Amino acid sequence: MTATELPPAAPGAAPSRTPAQGAGADERRGSLRRVAPRAGRFLGRHRKALAGLGAWSLLESAQTFLGGYGVARALDQGFLAGDTAKGLLWLAVAAVGALLGGVAVRGVFRHLAGLVEPLRDALVRRAVSRSLAEALADPARADSAAVSRITHQTEIARDGFAGLVLTVRSFLFTSVGAAAGLLALEPVLLLLVLPPLLAGLGLFLATLAPMAARQRALLDADEALAAHAGRLGEGLRDITACGAQDQLARESAELIAAEAKAGRYLARWAAVRTVALGIAGQLPVLVLLVAVPWLLRRGVSAGALLGALTYVTQALIPAVNALLASLGAAGTRLLVVCDRLSRPIPPGGHLDPAPEPARSDGLPRPDREPAAPAAPLRKPPPAAELRGVSFAYGPGARPVIDGLDLVLGAGEHLAVVGPSGIGKSTLTALLAGVLPPREGLVLLDGAPIGARRAQELAALRCLVPQQAYVFGAALRENLGALRPEGVPEAELDAAVAELGAGELVDRLGGHQGMVDPAALSAGERQLLALLRAHLSPAPLLILDEATCHLDPLAEARAEQALAARPGTLVVVAHRISSARRADRVLVLDGTRASLGTHAELLQKSALYRELVGVWDEYEEIGAP
Repeated sequence: MTATELPPAAPGAAPSRTPAQGAGADERRGSLRRVAPRAGRFLGRHRKALAGLGAWSLLESAQTFLGGYGVARALDQGFLAGDTAKGLLWLAVAAVGALLGGVAVRGVFRHLAGLVEPLRDALVRRAVSRSLAEALADPARADSAAVSRITHQTEIARDGFAGLVLTVRSFLFTSVGAAAGLLALEPVLLLLVLPPLLAGLGLFLATLAPMAARQRALLDADEALAAHAGRLGEGLRDITACGAQDQLARESAELIAAEAKAGRYLARWAAVRTVALGIAGQLPVLVLLVAVPWLLRRGVSAGALLGALTYVTQALIPAVNALLASLGAAGTRLLVVCDRLSRPIPPGGHLDPAPEPARSDGLPRPDREPAAPAAPLRKPPPAAELRGVSFAYGPGARPVIDGLDLVLGAGEHLAVVGPSGIGKSTLTALLAGVLPPREGLVLLDGAPIGARRAQELAALRCLVPQQAYVFGAALRENLGALRPEGVPEAELDAAVAELGAGELVDRLGGHQGMVDPAALSAGERQLLALLRAHLSPAPLLILDEATCHLDPLAEARAEQALAARPGTLVVVAHRISSARRADRVLVLDGTRASLGTHAELLQKSALYRELVGVWDEYEEIGAP
């Protein structure tokens, strides 16, 4: 599922242009120009919340300053001078700085809500206004993207904005504290650290606009191809009757080539961004280390050098890495989504206005807005949620899952990865209610899983384990085991076609053919179990390496069919392709969990990069 969705073209509409055609490129380049003034007005109307964030963040500057300065003085005036007590005192000063940082975090999050929640509310109002206006302008056209804009896209904007505010604020005030500390120790230290840091930041900032344009080009190309494929599927009979196969094949090839081209351009700019990360994140340390002999000859003390390294490695570099990662991932998505959500409302579809106070959200007001609904919109609960969940196999055993927090949105596709034995199957069992958590809470559809009756639980989730189970009975009984009311013939045929199981079904003698489990291969049993899950009414499907015996093409087809099915999909992945297909990836490493997209985790998770490397090697040698 992409971050933004557009409704398919209306029947009879002109063919979709590829992102490289017409004014699309100009529109992408103008995203930042369109969003920036609205963002400025929004922030201007929430100066109080910004001031509160700034005031609490001053404590973070003090924490940074005391951390490096205390270490430097502890070495010079304490331990190297033979005064251990004084050295310990200065280390205690550095520890006080760390406590100040903890106090600052609490105050920062209290004021963060004063920025984040008004933004989300404004975007929801905008999305609802636009959807209602479009419905009035063209009642015959169903806006299939409205739900995505109101729920998924506004949540992307909300979470991305919150992360961006936190990281930008942290970088600014951490940099102030570190710069003040370097100046207090030896001004020449700041002159050595600052140039490579600014060079890396400058190069990274130069990639923001091109990356946003390329990200949008890729989204446009993906949506154009998806819309084209949908129209082809609806009109296959007419296409064959009119002999238009060759022409439509050429159009499909052009759309595929456009998406591939957009992906290549995005990859090139990503390489430039990687270079910028290396310059900003590694070069300052290298410069300091190379300059140590020269600095010592100039009379810079050993404590000052250690304090400078503390500032660079413990404050500046982590703050820079967090800033660049946030700008590169959340910032790009936030820009594209906000631009999409704030597009002009179509003329002729406005509702009669109702008297209301002036808006204070900073977003542009349409000429007319719909009257307030009789009841406020309520956000649907997540499909599944884990709150501080821990689990261990035995009273004295080490936890397999330790304090895990996870929210799965409706319709989301999540891949779970990690080394063998790290707890992936345990996580699926907790999500399915097979295992109760030792600590924490597991919720399905907003209610604790432990409070669900067995019948309710079966209707809400379906777990497919690695060892697929089929029984000796007719194929229809095997496939419809989770549908006591029976499965219509047409639905059964559609599921078989979507998962590519037609050959197996024919070999078994059709829907009424008898199944002999011993005569089936492991992959065939898995395919039948996946068909059964596809036909299940449960909105949450959990696959615990349930495709490991399928070949890569069959696995891809099965996962795509299950992801397209209404509901949420969780896949324990054993191939890199499964992780790349998911909306988000959860990496388990035994001590903590990392969550993000495939691209984000390649940047921030060393374990994920290692797993990807192992998977790539296996795929190159053709291993299963």
